[in-house]
Amino acid sequence: MRDGRTKSSFGLGKKSPDLGEYDPLTQADSDESEDDLVLNLQKNGGVKNGKSPLGEAPEPDSDAEVAEAAKPHLSEVTTEGYPSEPLGGLEQKAASSLVSYVRTSVFLLTLGISMILVLLCAFLIPCPPRDLHSTWSRHLGSQGGGDLSPLELADVNGDGLRDVLLSFVMSRNGSAVGGSRPAANLVCLSGMNGSTLWSSLLPEEARDITCLELMPGSLAETICLVTGTHKMLSAFNATSGKAIWTLNPNYLSNGTLAAPVVVLPDLDEDGVRDLVVLAIGELQPDLCFLLVSGRTGSPVGRPVKYNIVGVRNLIGPQVYITTNGAVYILFGFGNIQAVALRDIFVQAQNRDSSPPSLQIEEPEWEKRRSINLSELIDVYSDGVELLQMVKAPDCNCSNLLITTRQGLVLLRGQNLTPYWTLRLQGLRSPPTPGYFTDDQTLDFLLQIQDGVGMKKMMVVDGDSGSVVWSYRAPCHMKETPATSAVTSDRKSVFLFWAEGLSAASPNSDIILGTEPPSLHHLYLLHPAFPSILLDLANTTGTVTASEVGINDLWKDAFYVTRTTGPSSKGHPAALVVSKLSLRWALMEGQMAQLQESTPKIGRGELRRFLSRIKFVEAPYEVSGC
Repeated sequence: MRDGRTKSSFGLGKKSPDLGEYDPLTQADSDESEDDLVLNLQKNGGVKNGKSPLGEAPEPDSDAEVAEAAKPHLSEVTTEGYPSEPLGGLEQKAASSLVSYVRTSVFLLTLGISMILVLLCAFLIPCPPRDLHSTWSRHLGSQGGGDLSPLELADVNGDGLRDVLLSFVMSRNGSAVGGSRPAANLVCLSGMNGSTLWSSLLPEEARDITCLELMPGSLAETICLVTGTHKMLSAFNATSGKAIWTLNPNYLSNGTLAAPVVVLPDLDEDGVRDLVVLAIGELQPDLCFLLVSGRTGSPVGRPVKYNIVGVRNLIGPQVYITTNGAVYILFGFGNIQAVALRDIFVQAQNRDSSPPSLQIEEPEWEKRRSINLSELIDVYSDGVELLQMVKAPDCNCSNLLITTRQGLVLLRGQNLTPYWTLRLQGLRSPPTPGYFTDDQTLDFLLQIQDGVGMKKMMVVDGDSGSVVWSYRAPCHMKETPATSAVTSDRKSVFLFWAEGLSAASPNSDIILGTEPPSLHHLYLLHPAFPSILLDLANTTGTVTASEVGINDLWKDAFYVTRTTGPSSKGHPAALVVSKLSLRWALMEGQMAQLQESTPKIGRGELRRFLSRIKFVEAPYEVSGC
């Protein structure tokens, strides 16, 4: 029997299917299969069918047992020869499949709901309007005269883009109520596309438009204060264009409004900031201050007069708040004088006391009162042409930038002592503040008349008063406005108008334009490339006013101009308002090389630099008059 098993490995002893007799060789082969089956069961199914704990098959007692052992049991071995799983294992596998199915279903359901919500947000919730190129031009018809060009930027419809407000004289044939002065129109244009949002008639030409929030708080509505050239002072709702209140001209007596309205702190404690206007007598050189309620437009007390003889142009009024909180009003004729708001309030109310906020004094300013303790404080008296307030870098106050007939003077706001003085002639337009150097101190772009049809642009260091950049260019446009915009890296770009620039010899200071004087170009100066000017746009009209606004959402700046076209006899000049995106214009502008630089700046390098520029709101506020 054992010998038969050994021989079966060589394939001997096959049983014929036709014979029913017993073949020992076939039985031996079956026994060999039995041994293999036992080994497989030991590896896969453990100890079964009477096998010993050591995994060895017991010696069969008879051939019947061997034959019985050779029959496979369905409960133990599958058709492939592997042991079947127990019933409990099948139940666990079914439960696991069910959990996996539930998890997959929940995931797919959550994903589907999320996609539906995203699509609903994309199509149902309106996105903030994108300004795209932010370039448009609007023709407002013929302007019927007028010497002033007020222009203001404010978001009146809540779309996040600043809109454009301006006023112009409609017709010399029209008449205002109670007089023969020409009527005017106050118009608000959409900052998105230049369409008219609203318009309102004015009884006289507007001198100034100022839009702000008189009531503190995030829910306060924007109010536009419009000052006329004669007696008009009105407050308009910036959203609807409806007049909220108008100052009764009878309160001005025989006086005429001499300057734009000035915003003050809240004097009557009604929660709204108040105002002050300066009127000048028509027949005598009397100056009259009138306090006005910002809520109702009614006077806060009686007029306060000062007998001052005017010999030059009017300066101010402007409000100045010192670091200690003292409030002064600056004004003058060819000079600068100050009067404490406390003194005006006491005289207007005809009483000896004033609110606690007005009782604060500035010792350095009070020292400058006259010997007879006059209410007027002498600030500066040397041929003043213009006064501007600029933020001081070393304190929470403003310095006084004074333009005189002899040059430019910067006074410290704390003690009114000169910071620096720059001697130059021909400065008539207001200096434009901005960051040109790296010391984070405001510098100034100046435009100086330099011969017939020529002007000189220069940048003055705000810390030392020295000239750090200059260039001469042809320009026949009188008093062309210049502006600046601040970038995210605390630099400023300066924008100004001049005629077409052409290459000049290195030894020549004169630059000849190659175009007719009627065509003017808008140039941009960046402090990183002082030898290059970018030509952004051009116009054949006369630019009378310009403003720069910031689109916070897209980190872009836009440049708004008010232009009048050439007028002919019997035909009034056309009025055009235009808006230009600076980021778009930077990429489309033409490069004007002022002088050779080392290393030479390539067009590709310049475009890569300009594409990264982002504009932000200016961290300073400049007021001037």
